[in-house]
Amino acid sequence: MRRVILSMAVIIAALAWTSQAMAYPVTPENTYLSLRKQMASATTPKQQKAILAQIGETGTFQGLMYAAQFLQDERLRKTAAQAVVRIALTHPEYNGANTRQLLQDVLPCLKKAEQLAVTEYLSKAPNREPGYVSIFNGRDLTGWKGLVENPISRRKMDGEKLVEAQKKADEVMRADWTVQDGCLTYVGKGFDNICTVRDYKDFEMYVDWRLDPNGKEPDAGVYLRGTPQVQIWDISRTNVGAQVGSGGLYNNKKNVSTPSEVADNKLGEWNTFYIRLVGDKVTVRLNGVTVVDNVTMENYWDRSQPLPACDQIEMQAHGSLVNFRDIYVHELQ
Repeated sequence: MRRVILSMAVIIAALAWTSQAMAYPVTPENTYLSLRKQMASATTPKQQKAILAQIGETGTFQGLMYAAQFLQDERLRKTAAQAVVRIALTHPEYNGANTRQLLQDVLPCLKKAEQLAVTEYLSKAPNREPGYVSIFNGRDLTGWKGLVENPISRRKMDGEKLVEAQKKADEVMRADWTVQDGCLTYVGKGFDNICTVRDYKDFEMYVDWRLDPNGKEPDAGVYLRGTPQVQIWDISRTNVGAQVGSGGLYNNKKNVSTPSEVADNKLGEWNTFYIRLVGDKVTVRLNGVTVVDNVTMENYWDRSQPLPACDQIEMQAHGSLVNFRDIYVHELQ
């Protein structure tokens, strides 16, 4: 169970932001997204420190990794370190190589009592747990490839044919996908997926996403083990049923395909997913709201077969600009 206590200042900040858009739930995730947006426009160290301190109270994994980006700034290092510690020590589920290294790095910035707490945590944390690993470096397309057919068709290709098909797919991928302002960005005009080079079995992941408010019929998604999809779309598109909200397992036929409620932020604003896949069961939290709870995901490519046991993760785009950022995957043992 996640343990999150939000200060009154954080709640007020989040309420101010959400009231400008719609009546979105004041979740730790939405609070983090709001604070990150404020950070981009903060002009003084005092403002930045106040925002970082509040991010430390959100208890979010994305907030933990975002705060860590400021550890190299001498003016903000101490506040960033305290934010990292606050989140990491109260959320043992975030334990992993990244988190443990960050806690080691911030020790010199902390007061003695804080150092003792961190040292105790590190002595008890399982030191072989890899935790969440970034699969997008924010600089280039390392670790990503173009889409070749579907999982069933790919497995039928011999080595030489698959290599040639992959070369062509990578050419399309490099034309349609790029990195802009630290985001994995779709700039193509058709329908295209960018895929992880690695395959994954059971996992949980975090990813932030944003649709272009000026795009034609904004639509995207996340494929799990090469299978469509956790849906992302503009909820104003009632002609295609998008009013149900993002996060649903759109291609399900027998099992639930729609999210339990609408939790999307305003079109053009950032959203954040937590996705967990174990076997064929999927859980999705959108902006901190559980919209899919342990629902069976069907094999779209052949409904008589189970979901592939291991395959790639894909980011999907539908002819309109889409941004993804901060993509972390935790493989489950």
